[in-house]
Amino acid sequence: MPSVHVQQIPETGADLEAAERDIRDPGRGEVRVRVEACGVCHSDVLSAQLAASYPIVPGHEIAGVIDAVGDGVDAWAPGQRVGVGWYGGIDGTCPACRAGDFIDCANLRTPGLAYDGGYADAVVVPVEALAAIPDALSAVDAAPLMCAGVTTFNALRRSPARAGDLVAVLGVGGLGHLGVQFAARMGYETVAIARGADKESAARELGAHHYIDSTATDVSERLQALGGATVVLSTVTNSAAMAATIGGLGPRGQLVVLGVDQASIDVAPFALVSQTRSVAGHPSGTSKDSEDTLRFAALTGIRPVVETMPMADAAKAWQRVLAGHARFRIVLENA
Repeated sequence: MPSVHVQQIPETGADLEAAERDIRDPGRGEVRVRVEACGVCHSDVLSAQLAASYPIVPGHEIAGVIDAVGDGVDAWAPGQRVGVGWYGGIDGTCPACRAGDFIDCANLRTPGLAYDGGYADAVVVPVEALAAIPDALSAVDAAPLMCAGVTTFNALRRSPARAGDLVAVLGVGGLGHLGVQFAARMGYETVAIARGADKESAARELGAHHYIDSTATDVSERLQALGGATVVLSTVTNSAAMAATIGGLGPRGQLVVLGVDQASIDVAPFALVSQTRSVAGHPSGTSKDSEDTLRFAALTGIRPVVETMPMADAAKAWQRVLAGHARFRIVLENA
């Protein structure tokens, strides 16, 4: 059994530590992926709190190459470039799965929570977790698209918005900077909303047609002046900021919530009943959704804005993300 270098959480609540671990051969319906890059997501912190067992290796924005396949794996072969994201496997038997709603599986398996993730030289994953990476995308570019990318892309394409509609992206950070790119490339009149005038230049470079500084103006009033948003895609973790956009929705407009805050979204029922507005949550997407995201990004030139760090510096990268010091995305690379 080969050994691999990993960055692991040894026990609940502990910090990341470097370790060398044995890695098994893939079993039936599994593949082993040699990790080339792994994005650092704020949700990785859940590995220290909610993992199925310890020690656990975090990381659910994985890009690499298959180096071994288990029995029963016919559609994938060693040498293929693949990504693995938040969607890391399902039970196949819960009501959601039986209805074909796989992302809402009651026992969804996520790398770094259900089994070891991508802060490692290699990882063993269920075959249903795999998404093919197009040749046009590097591993570093593909990794963040496996979570931040598919979450924003899938939310937009499944929203009520149609080409030409006004779509606002709340937040221009790790998720939001991808949301702005996807919205613009999908043909929406795109509004970026963020705190401060200093983010306007970057937002417009990403493709935003309009910019709203939420510290300088009433967001809802500004959206209504632009015609009312069909969709507000919220990528922030601030419930008050989310609530401040609801009045800017047009008829049958929808606030789509991606970022998670523990506080409630404060909204008066009349604000929803009036104009038939709604608030909806959206998870990421299946491995097929991730594959669609990668192909769309390759086709349209969308790329995450990343800072790369060696895998050995995973603890430093994690602390930077948790402290809010990462402007967009950090990606860990194996040498």
